[in-house]
Amino acid sequence: MTVNFPPGFLWGAATAAYQIEGAAQEDGRTPSIWDTFSRTPGRTLGGDTGDTAADHYHRRAEDVRLMAELGLGAYRFSVSWPRVQPGGRGPACRAGLDFYRALVDDLLDRGIRPVLTLYHWDLPQELESAGGWPERGTAHRFADYAQLVAEALGDRVELWTTLNEPWCSAFLGYGSGVHAPGRTDPVAALRAAHHLNLAHGLGAQALRAALPSRAQVSVTLNPAAVRARTDSPADRDARRRVDALATRIFTEPMLRGAYPADLLADTAGITDWSFVHDGDPGVIRHPLDSLGINYYAPTVVSAATDNAPPRDDGQGSAGHSPWPGADRVAFHRPPGKRTAMDWSVDPTGLHELLMRFTREFPGLPLMVTENGAAYDDKPDGDGAVHDPERIAYLHAHLDAVRRALADGADVRGYFLWSLIDNFEWAYGYSKRFGAVYVDYATQARTPKSSAHWYSQVVRTGQLPPY
Repeated sequence: MTVNFPPGFLWGAATAAYQIEGAAQEDGRTPSIWDTFSRTPGRTLGGDTGDTAADHYHRRAEDVRLMAELGLGAYRFSVSWPRVQPGGRGPACRAGLDFYRALVDDLLDRGIRPVLTLYHWDLPQELESAGGWPERGTAHRFADYAQLVAEALGDRVELWTTLNEPWCSAFLGYGSGVHAPGRTDPVAALRAAHHLNLAHGLGAQALRAALPSRAQVSVTLNPAAVRARTDSPADRDARRRVDALATRIFTEPMLRGAYPADLLADTAGITDWSFVHDGDPGVIRHPLDSLGINYYAPTVVSAATDNAPPRDDGQGSAGHSPWPGADRVAFHRPPGKRTAMDWSVDPTGLHELLMRFTREFPGLPLMVTENGAAYDDKPDGDGAVHDPERIAYLHAHLDAVRRALADGADVRGYFLWSLIDNFEWAYGYSKRFGAVYVDYATQARTPKSSAHWYSQVVRTGQLPPY
C-alpha cells in the first residue's frame, strides 16, 4: 500500500561545511579545530583531511543544480565559522559571507528552502587555543558570530539552527578525544556541554534580535534511543545514566530551564557544576520554533559486572570514555543488520524518539534533520552506483516517521544524510553516506539508485510499497 505524507511536509538533504567545502585556506578562511585535528598524525584514518573534501566551495552551482534535479524542497547546510569570521572574533570576512549569499541565492532561484546551521563542529582554532568550549567566553563569541551571519543572510533565510549535535562536540571532542579537538578530560567535557547550551541560548537571542519576525529558530540534537539489556534494576539504572548524559543534559535546560537532578548527582564526584552561573538556565531556555532530531541507531546498555568489564560504545579512545559519571555502564552490540559504520539498522528507535518528544514536550514541532546510512558503494562497469541496502534503510526509517505521524507526532520534515559522499570525520573518506557518489579523484558526482528512489518520494510525497 502506498502511504502519503502530509501536504507541506519538508523533504530535504543535509551536509556540513567541513565535510564538503574544501578550500580550507582560501579567501581568508583560517583553521578550525578539525583542520588542526585532521592534520595531526594518527587522528584520522589514512591521515585524511578536509582540505579538498568534495570541493563544494568551487562546485556550489553544480551541487545546487543536482539538488534541483532531485526535486529537493529544502537543503540543510552549515556555515563555516572560520570562513565568515576568521579567528572567531572581530568583523566578518566578506568573501566568506559572499559564498553563502551566493549559495542561498542559488537555492532560492531553484525553489529550494535554505535551512542554515550555524555550528557543525568547526570551532575556529584560535578560540580553542584560548580554551575552547570549556571556557565561558566561547559562548559569547558564538553569539557575536550568530549576529554577523543573521545580519548578512536574514533577509533570505527563514529556517535557522544554532547547534548541531552538541553531545558530539562536548563528549567526543573533550571526553573521549575521538573528535576535534581531541581532548580527554571529563571535567572539560561537562563544562563544554554547559557552554554549548549557553551558546545556544545566547545565539538564539542574537538571532531573534537580528532576524525578521517570520524567521524560525531551532537546535538539532542527537538524542539516544537507549535501551536496557534486561529489566533488572541495575540495567535500568545504566539506561538512566546514559539517557541523562546523551539526551537530558541538553533537552532539560533548553526546554525546561534546569539540569536533571540525577545528572548532577551522577557527576558530583567529577565536578561541582560551579561553572553554571546565576541566570544561565533562563538564557538557555529560549523559545524554539522546532526541534531537530538526528537518528542513526539505538543504544543498548547494562550495568557492568566484574566478569564483564565496561566496554564503550565504539566512541572511546585509548580507554577514555565519552560518558563521565557512567563508568560502570556496559554497551552492547545490538543484533541484526549492520551498516558500514557497524551501526545496527533499527528504525524502531526513530519512532521511539519521535513519540518520546511528542509526549514530553507537547506542542513543539519536530524535524528529522539527519537520518541515513553508510555502505560500501562502488560504481559498476557502466559507471552506475546501485545501493539497494540504503534504499531499504531509508524506506524503513521513513515508514517509522509515517507511523509516528499516524500516532500523533508533529513531524514537519525529513532530511536525508547525506546529499553527497564526504569527509566522514575521523573515518576520513572511507565511509560513504551520500545519496550521490563522489569520485574524489575527479570530483565527478553520480546519483546513486537511492538518490533516484528518494527523488520519487520527494516529488510525490508518497512512500511506495517495498
